[in-house]
Amino acid sequence: MTMTIIPVGLEFDGESVAHAFQEAREKLDGADGGLCLDFSSVRRIDPSALREMEELAGMADDKAVKIVLRGVNVDIYKVLKLMKLASRFSFLA
Repeated sequence: MTMTIIPVGLEFDGESVAHAFQEAREKLDGADGGLCLDFSSVRRIDPSALREMEELAGMADDKAVKIVLRGVNVDIYKVLKLMKLASRFSFLA
């Protein structure tokens, strides 16, 4: 069985954090197995974005959807690891 992964681009610049995760949540409803979030343009992550990521991970667990984070830099990965969120996602370079 092939898993369909829906790509979602994220841009974090001030107010767009909530909008980016709202879009991801909307796409999660239609995701058939996976959702890929592109973090290649993200340089840092704030506490509100971490809360959004935790909520998104919980929703994905409920729907049995795998979330793949693409292009995560080392600093963001370290933050996700410290917040015990890294294990809830898969990572692509």
